[in-house]
Amino acid sequence: MTEHMNASGHMNASGHASATGHARASEAGEPRPAAYTNREMMAISAGRLIHDGDILFAGTGVAMLAAAVAKRIYAPKAVLFFETGAIDPELDELPLAVSDPRVMNRASLNSGLVEAFSIIGHRKLHTVAFLGAAQIDRYGNLNSTCIGDYHHPTVRFSGSGGAADAASLASGFIVFMEHGRRKFVEKLDYLTSPGWLSGGDARREAGFVRGGPIAAVTDLGVMEFDETTHEMYVAEYYPGVTLDEIVADTGFSIDVSRAVEAEPPTPEELAILRDEIDPQRLILG
Repeated sequence: MTEHMNASGHMNASGHASATGHARASEAGEPRPAAYTNREMMAISAGRLIHDGDILFAGTGVAMLAAAVAKRIYAPKAVLFFETGAIDPELDELPLAVSDPRVMNRASLNSGLVEAFSIIGHRKLHTVAFLGAAQIDRYGNLNSTCIGDYHHPTVRFSGSGGAADAASLASGFIVFMEHGRRKFVEKLDYLTSPGWLSGGDARREAGFVRGGPIAAVTDLGVMEFDETTHEMYVAEYYPGVTLDEIVADTGFSIDVSRAVEAEPPTPEELAILRDEIDPQRLILG
């Protein structure tokens, strides 16, 4: 079965991050021992990208963890909301999915799908969407529809959901993926959600008034996009990961000249994540 993360940012059983305290074996190397899991590193790395005042469109799985980490640790004045209509909930207990009733706990407003997507596209708000995908290309375009020919696919996924809308309308989006050559591809099998299209000014020329991918957060590091060419580059690699490993696990040429080693999670960050955000280990596993 092809491993993938769905459009809302959830790693499924066939492509899950390690929950055993060891980073996964990459396509280019051996397993690496660690004091934290891939999911924890990904959630914390994404949380560090969020700032006070950001309006976060939160998904399921790692995306849910990252949104909670961002709110609890790095950006307490950020606001979380979900496509099911819960706006600014407290998340005293971590929901399993966006349809979990716990997303509505002490929310400022419980609305609906129309209101949620109206917020994503609101031009006076800085909205950041957390998404997932089966494939991504060098310009951050996403495929969450199928592998192979659309009419005769090898694998059919659940599709866009709200991801195409969020990628089109939000101020920016962050995508969560496992890193591998089958996922980081030269050409998508299907374009589900628009990133920087063909790079440069292509997104603006296509009529998108704002937005675009901010970063791809993977189990090897954080990939960002050049401000001019909008081509992906390695911004951070995790402790224990090599740049050669990232290059080998990427299906297109990628710039590593700007890469720095990411700061590992601090004991305080891990304590909040494990003991306060997901003490039941619903997503951490």
